[in-house]
Amino acid sequence: MVKEILLKYWATIASLLLFVVYMFTIAPGVVEIDSGELAAVQITFGIAHPTGYPLFTVAGYLFSLIPLPVSKIFQANILAAVYCATAFYFVCKALYVLADHLQPNKEKAKNSKKGRKKTKENRPLAKEFTKPFKIFTALIGGFSLAFSTTFWLQSTSVEVYSFHLLIVSIIIYSIVKLSNESDNTFGRDWIVIAAMFGMGFANHMSTIMLVPSALFILVLHIKNKRISYAALFKCALVFALIVVISYSILLIRAGFDPVLNWGNPENLENLWRHISGKQYQVWLFSSIDVAKQNIVNFFGSLVNEFGIPLLLLSLAGVFHFYGRHRIIFVFLTVNFLFTVIYASNYDIKDLQTYYLLALISISFFIYGGAIKALKILAKYKNGYKSGFVTIAIIIVLQVSLNFGKVNQQDVFIFEDYTKALMGSTDKNSIVFSYQWDYFLSASYYYQFVENYRKDVIVIDKELLRRSWYYDQLRNITPKIFNGFEDDVQEFLSALKPFERGGNYDAGKLETYFQRIMTNLVKFNSDQYSFYIGPELVENEMRRGQFSLPGGFSIVPDLLLFKVVKGNDYHPAPAPDFTIRKAGNPNEYHKFIESLCAKMLIYRTMYEIQHDKEDRARLYAEKVLTDFPGIPLPENIKKKLSL
Repeated sequence: MVKEILLKYWATIASLLLFVVYMFTIAPGVVEIDSGELAAVQITFGIAHPTGYPLFTVAGYLFSLIPLPVSKIFQANILAAVYCATAFYFVCKALYVLADHLQPNKEKAKNSKKGRKKTKENRPLAKEFTKPFKIFTALIGGFSLAFSTTFWLQSTSVEVYSFHLLIVSIIIYSIVKLSNESDNTFGRDWIVIAAMFGMGFANHMSTIMLVPSALFILVLHIKNKRISYAALFKCALVFALIVVISYSILLIRAGFDPVLNWGNPENLENLWRHISGKQYQVWLFSSIDVAKQNIVNFFGSLVNEFGIPLLLLSLAGVFHFYGRHRIIFVFLTVNFLFTVIYASNYDIKDLQTYYLLALISISFFIYGGAIKALKILAKYKNGYKSGFVTIAIIIVLQVSLNFGKVNQQDVFIFEDYTKALMGSTDKNSIVFSYQWDYFLSASYYYQFVENYRKDVIVIDKELLRRSWYYDQLRNITPKIFNGFEDDVQEFLSALKPFERGGNYDAGKLETYFQRIMTNLVKFNSDQYSFYIGPELVENEMRRGQFSLPGGFSIVPDLLLFKVVKGNDYHPAPAPDFTIRKAGNPNEYHKFIESLCAKMLIYRTMYEIQHDKEDRARLYAEKVLTDFPGIPLPENIKKKLSL
């Protein structure tokens, strides 16, 4: 009975076990980059950064309504693990179906002429392809993908790529199912593929990487008259309806002025600008040198993803697919090559997720290599058993090596930093910054979901360059531009041709933009305490691109610079915040730690300049105890006898 259940529901059981493993690595809160914004958008049913991700948002919003006894951010992170575990299910099912395709046509072999020499293509292999064999080999390919670092990371926190993986895996499963069908019926698989492509393009534009290989399969079916033009029309209609309906959600939702309303796609012009990702296009196909370096980095990362043994299996799988299933070989190869070439032309920091389709192709080749290796080992006594045990050990080794790299269970640094930074400000404050990856995105979640420090107005300096952001700020704080609305309107008028792709006056735009930044301080300083991020001080202010109104200056005030009048001494809060450090810190964690230490050092120097050595020692000792890897300047240590 147990054996029958395992054989029947093997993919479901494996997916549930994978989900359990993923639960041990899920982040408890917000992580770097877009995590906070995306969680806040899902939970408040807002509109995310381009391309808006309407289906991702709706699914996340509905899931957030389930009353689970966990924080909303953890609940959103759990959904990412659900998506990835389900994507694994469809990958395994695709590999299982593929095993049938890899077997020779037994009827063709039976009806072949007597005495005809058996070729590589029709040599009987049915005895090897038992159900347990197909299950084990499918799981090898599936787990090699599920435990690769980039795929695994998508299960640890809220991001659009986990949902994207689910959509892509369903498309691949459906294509594999119909790739060797000999009948001429239309079938539901093409409708599923069309629907999933519609959902894919309504979620993430990297779905385009799957188009060339899907077109290859489609052309083959058209050529072999296995799909009619009427059926193609049905597919196109399904695709178009899903895309239109999905993005209409953004249009409708924007009309309700949600608190998070990126791009404000309330009309067709704004909607198109948003879903086309116009502001990100400058980073696509930027230079050949960038593409070359990205390709080198990608291939260098593969050992980190899979390990050498699995990569060797994938190479064997390439040859095995080429000999046994030329159609799927081309499908996988086109996926791999197009993804690597297309993604490598994108000049962004978090690029590795754009290679996910290539990693899926590699996992399929690993599956093919495992079959080839087991075929060879079958010639020897106990060859199968030793082969399966060896490959299982390799997968376990992959898990053990990658677990520490992806584990985010102890990542609290973004929550701690965001709350420490906002918590250090006066009541009714304005924070002016562009630390999106470290603080701004996270603040969206903590302010608009957990209602932490709603009295603080957080202004993103870079988003001030976008017309829609002014409406969002007005919705949050209606009087924020009082006293300089004329300057704002002049800037927005000059900005229109830029956003529409027309001719614009760059100098005029910059002049108005700098004036707006200065006026934010000038006309709000009576009602709000004004704080500036250290990145603005060290960059824009030093370059003269941002200046304070006359009579104002800045002082280091714990984790931010505070704008003050005059040059008198201004006290700062005690450094009683705690930054919990992860066991495996990444570059984002290290940046936050160095920034905290730097600001504490600035404050220490400020206290020394005002002859307050006892107070200076308080901040200096915080650096020594909490950030021991960051050296305290020797002159400070000597002055304070530390």
